[in-house]
Amino acid sequence: MPPSRDPEELKKVFVSQLGETQWDETWESIAKLSPDLFEASMNLIPVPRKKKYLSVKVQQLMSIAVDAASTHLYLPGVRKHIDAALQEGATPAEKIEVIELTETLGIHACNIGVPLLVEVMKEEGVYEQHTTAGKPFDEQREMLKVEFTKNRGYWHPFWEDFLALDLEIFEAYLNFSSVPWLKDVDGSGKGGGALDPKIGMSLPPRRYESST
Repeated sequence: MPPSRDPEELKKVFVSQLGETQWDETWESIAKLSPDLFEASMNLIPVPRKKKYLSVKVQQLMSIAVDAASTHLYLPGVRKHIDAALQEGATPAEKIEVIELTETLGIHACNIGVPLLVEVMKEEGVYEQHTTAGKPFDEQREMLKVEFTKNRGYWHPFWEDFLALDLEIFEAYLNFSSVPWLKDVDGSGKGGGALDPKIGMSLPPRRYESST
């Protein structure tokens, strides 16, 4: 017998696999308008939960990151996954740290834009004439490079032109992006934030940024 296409039956399948709290009017509409897409989604979404390589709590924290990202900004999903993470034992500190890490996605406009700007500057012959672009760092810039590497745990050649062209915005971004890495959550004075480092390093924004 083929699977039922009745929306109510499809809802039961959804709830049995993902829980009542994940059901909303969006899924209700999909069940009515495209049962095929709904069923395909039900084959896809539960796979990580069934495999359990990551705890359900970590899966929910990562789902918060995906929905809160500047490339997605799906508020209903953020709310649902925050609630689900809470039910799985996530602390407020862990949830806000996920959002803090995700906020750094905004810098990727510069990850793409600055190299293009440098390319045009070179084509127009102004790069070599610039007072700081392509020149050895002064003392303040060297200090910021050291601080970035210490706080963030890496350095990428991309940051060279960024820092050379605009010291102020680089310093402001350094301070902004360092927040989740330096927070003293447990009162030990060591910083490090609330999340297990392997989780913080694997969230989509952090992984993408460090590989650009």
